[in-house]
Amino acid sequence: MGAATSSATRRRAAGESSVVARWHDRGVSHPQLSAAEARRVALRAQGVLGAPDRRGGVLGLLERLSAVQLDTISVLARSHELVPYARLGPVGRDAVEGAYWSGSDVFEYWAHAACLLPVDQWPLFAFRRRRFRARGRRWHQVPEDVCATVLAQLREQGPMTSTDLGGAKRGGPWWDWSDVKVAVEWLLDIGEVICAKRQGWRRVYDLPERVLPPVVSATPELDDRACVTALVGLAGRALGVATVGDLAEFHRLTQAEVASVLPDTGLGEVRVAGWRERTWAHPEALERLGARGRHRTTLLSPFDSLVWDRRRTQRMFGFTHRLEAYVPAAKRVHGYFAMPLLSGGRLAGRVDPGRDGRTLVAKRVTLEPRAVGAMAGALREAAAWVGCDNVAVLEVEPAELAGPVRVAVG
Repeated sequence: MGAATSSATRRRAAGESSVVARWHDRGVSHPQLSAAEARRVALRAQGVLGAPDRRGGVLGLLERLSAVQLDTISVLARSHELVPYARLGPVGRDAVEGAYWSGSDVFEYWAHAACLLPVDQWPLFAFRRRRFRARGRRWHQVPEDVCATVLAQLREQGPMTSTDLGGAKRGGPWWDWSDVKVAVEWLLDIGEVICAKRQGWRRVYDLPERVLPPVVSATPELDDRACVTALVGLAGRALGVATVGDLAEFHRLTQAEVASVLPDTGLGEVRVAGWRERTWAHPEALERLGARGRHRTTLLSPFDSLVWDRRRTQRMFGFTHRLEAYVPAAKRVHGYFAMPLLSGGRLAGRVDPGRDGRTLVAKRVTLEPRAVGAMAGALREAAAWVGCDNVAVLEVEPAELAGPVRVAVG
């Protein structure tokens, strides 16, 4: 008994969580989680289980999630606004925008996709900036002379949008970028310019040395392995429990890259019932496994980090999630911007929302019978948040729930 206690004490002193130590004390090499426990770990890590921590506000939430995806689509609101709403409740939209676009705390870069990231993560993407530079281009041929002109303009005139720099498009479709737009986006890719602010939906470009805090800009450039190790650790904390594929998808790394650094991330291997792949968990997430907490009932952006990985969403929730905005209208099953309904720690339905003046229009609702009240409450709360007075429910699947949903919405 004494030897076992001493062994557990030594392991905890070395950084092993008490929960993991208890599993080891029972002779279990890897903690065993049920599918429900794994789901709770993930929900708590993502900030939708337990009382929301509003003290840190939007920036504190971004630190917790590590990355918030951006997208041009705006139905109820843009995706980067919907993410804090889903966790903090009806936080003021101006407060959300003010936190993101302060010009000093957050920057945009390529993580899972185009994402908002805490500014202290700038050094961690040195590996990606180097890879862009080595590749020589992204989608467009980069006009080198224009790059020099853009840098000179920013240096002499201060932060500027692509319009200020000379125009974003040639006059054709949205992808018909001008040379200036091609150049400044390439400079963003390789880290010679940074975006830490937007005006409307336009990026404001600046020089990193004018934006990054001294403690960040003074950080020695990290090698590729150090960058990937840190990013996998952040992904593990944000996801709580994850396969190698989940960890790779978070920052769009390769599974080989993730596997090569896992021993150095602090993540521990676990077993999840029904999951076939090897799985890893963050020690803090395991420590909170038994904690009680309230489940958030809310509508989620299709780009929310809880559901942005389609394979993980299917494995975790048994829920098939697909963005249909780019699917021809006649072929859509759930709608243009179908938002999953989170209720009781489950994904229990979805709604394709729209707006008609001050009415939130639920164009198509799909849900489980048990989720009628949850869907109605989520619709009413979302309507109030975006300044709508009414909710109109159109199509409901299954059809026999149409009446109950409309009654519940009121």
